[in-house]
Amino acid sequence: MTQIILSTGNIILGGPSIIRKPGGYRSNLEFTNSLRSNFAAAQQDYAAALQNGNGNSQPQANGNGDENAGGSWPATEVWTAKEGGTLYVPRIDWASAGLQEDRAQYEITVKLFFPPTAPVQKRGEYIKDALQLVAKELGVADVDLLIIAFPGISFEGDCEWEADRKNATMGDDEEELATWSLLESLHEEGQIGKLGIAEFGSEKLRRFLDRVRVRPAVDQINTKNCCNVPPPLTKLASNEGIELLTHNDPTDLIPAATLRDLLGSDAQGAGVLDAEAAIVPAWAVKYTAFVKDRGVIENKGYFASAQAVTKEEKAAAA
Repeated sequence: MTQIILSTGNIILGGPSIIRKPGGYRSNLEFTNSLRSNFAAAQQDYAAALQNGNGNSQPQANGNGDENAGGSWPATEVWTAKEGGTLYVPRIDWASAGLQEDRAQYEITVKLFFPPTAPVQKRGEYIKDALQLVAKELGVADVDLLIIAFPGISFEGDCEWEADRKNATMGDDEEELATWSLLESLHEEGQIGKLGIAEFGSEKLRRFLDRVRVRPAVDQINTKNCCNVPPPLTKLASNEGIELLTHNDPTDLIPAATLRDLLGSDAQGAGVLDAEAAIVPAWAVKYTAFVKDRGVIENKGYFASAQAVTKEEKAAAA
């Protein structure tokens, strides 16, 4: 089993050969389009470097020994990096990572997404992995705000009142509280300044507040299916000093089908994943570094993690 780490790089800036475009308005489009752009840039840059080094201008085969429809894939090992049991897609130039100004000049926000396939008992490991990657990418030791998006929670209904009522029964309170306790520990250690949640309606938030040590500073709500923030939630948040924010992130940022399309061996894929391998999403994270005195975002990007299971590994586990 191989852990795959996908990265977009800084989608605000252009890379060595092409401009990384942020893609569509919704985060899932921005995420997938930015990954495709980063893959293409890495393939182009590392293939060019290889050709300049050995004078070979012929198309390279992918890691499965095949060429894509255009015959332009470089070998997978050229533009990805394998470190132990982890494959970085694409390889990351950590030497060029980091922010341009002092840490105090930035407001760093991280949103962590757990798909339904992420085992609850692994969430502590996943949180640390995601934070370590963001910290290494930005060259920092802490983040100002971490918002966690639990699986199975949304605002859906014909109106905000119905959406709030339905939300009260979504998710799993005990699993969410167990995961929150892990974040509380990181907050108390100074790795996270403030904690936030996503898609918590009035009843669900009230139950949550009654049982946590560190109260959420932010509650993000996606109102695309119910038009407005429910009045009971507005009142509760105001009384409790919680900032309500709206967003356009999907409920599931990294479905397995999307990852297979991105990594597969057909003409639209990156040629990383064998046709018979299974891909299991683990987590995804979106991060932004906002320069406070200039009012601009200097660095924004995504990381995601998934487990690739070969045909032989699936058979052995059966």
